[in-house]
Amino acid sequence: MRIRGESLDFPTVVTAITPPYRGRFAPTPSGPLHRGSLLTALASWLAARQSGGEWWLRIDDLDRPRCVQGAEATIQRQLEAHGLHWDGTPVRQTDHEAEYLAALHRLEQEGLLYPCACTRAVLTVAARSGPDGPIYPGTCRTRPPAAQLAVNALRLKVPDGTVRWDDGVQGAISRCFPSDAGDFVVRRADGQVGYHLACVLDERRMGITEVVRGADLLGSTLQQLALMQALQLSPPRYAHLPVLLGAEGRKLSKQNGAAALQTDPASVHQQLAQGLQQLGLPVPVELHGAPSATLLEWAIPYWNPRLLHGLTTLPALP
Repeated sequence: MRIRGESLDFPTVVTAITPPYRGRFAPTPSGPLHRGSLLTALASWLAARQSGGEWWLRIDDLDRPRCVQGAEATIQRQLEAHGLHWDGTPVRQTDHEAEYLAALHRLEQEGLLYPCACTRAVLTVAARSGPDGPIYPGTCRTRPPAAQLAVNALRLKVPDGTVRWDDGVQGAISRCFPSDAGDFVVRRADGQVGYHLACVLDERRMGITEVVRGADLLGSTLQQLALMQALQLSPPRYAHLPVLLGAEGRKLSKQNGAAALQTDPASVHQQLAQGLQQLGLPVPVELHGAPSATLLEWAIPYWNPRLLHGLTTLPALP
């Protein structure tokens, strides 16, 4: 992947990695998986296995108040029931907080961060509309230190210029850092390191070569590319899947009350078959009722992200 911009030029990843392909699935243990998260896990697993590579499980548990007791074990049981077995030992963000803080200190020492005292109420009024959500207008970037509060968030000064990449599902994407991302939080006012900083360090440490996730996270990718430039890290390849919608037309998510995946054999087959159909791989009649391992073995050679090219949403199946 080549990423070019007016003020940056991310090189193709050339670091030797064995195996050459390494993907990951990174759920937050805030509850059980649902059909939308199964779609992401399934696509990233198929991509890794088709390439003869590894597929790792990372538990994004950095935001402790969001984590639900027992959710991690439930997630692992759900993945295993669907035949989505991972390589190695699951990685947990909470085991690497010292690394995140060291990177935060480096960015601060290099003058790439600034304190922000804006409240949520202020942000609601001041934020500009962007392609992936509200954009911070830079209110505190030039605010004198004397005007800051005792406790502030820290924001990254995003670079000027446009970044371009060839997305594995969405195709050619071009975004402008200042207008499409804006300066974003890398440390919250309560002292917790922001998700985007933790994520880019995780991808580097784990040797991730491709990130498969939903198209609703294109904005996150833009922010993470800004951090990779600041930290002089080579980016992985990206593939942004269309987001699965519920019957009411909203994104299928925990916040919208999506039903948890079931783990009995009949439900597993149905959920897996529907997930494959959503990915453009309708299961042949002769495999109806087959166990998950058989369905997955059939699907591996047929996986093709271009079957979803340009789609940002997928309607619910009847």
